[in-house]
Amino acid sequence: MHLNRAWIQAHIPHHGRMCLLDEVIEWNPERISCRSGGHRAADHPLRAHGRLGAACGIELAAQAMAVHGALIAEASAVKPSGGFLASVRGVRLYVSRLDHVQSDLICDAVRIAGDRATALYEFALRAAAMPLMSGRATVVLDSSHRPNP
Repeated sequence: MHLNRAWIQAHIPHHGRMCLLDEVIEWNPERISCRSGGHRAADHPLRAHGRLGAACGIELAAQAMAVHGALIAEASAVKPSGGFLASVRGVRLYVSRLDHVQSDLICDAVRIAGDRATALYEFALRAAAMPLMSGRATVVLDSSHRPNP
């Protein structure tokens, strides 16, 4: 099964221009790699003042994590729960802008810890072998789940 933009939009809450990923390159229960080429578009939804800052790569990473969660849920036949990005830490920007990058962007995310309610990911955005940004993110997967005190 080819996991293209149509599949992605059917499985995450981001649609239309706000779906920033074009395809899932590969994935397994621990990691995912996705490709995006929209950063070069003049009408990119995250552009501000004619530029697409490197920090906008956090949204690409968040969407890759959402796709990963959807794939894990689908593989385990568990109904996917909603989630949101709770925090990012240790973010390093290696470039100032993404719109100047000529090749497609590749977002790699690795789930390093988690349970039913949360997940901790390390992520990196690159263009070919050139690093663009990296960091860690905490995702709350099911905000209705409350741990026992």
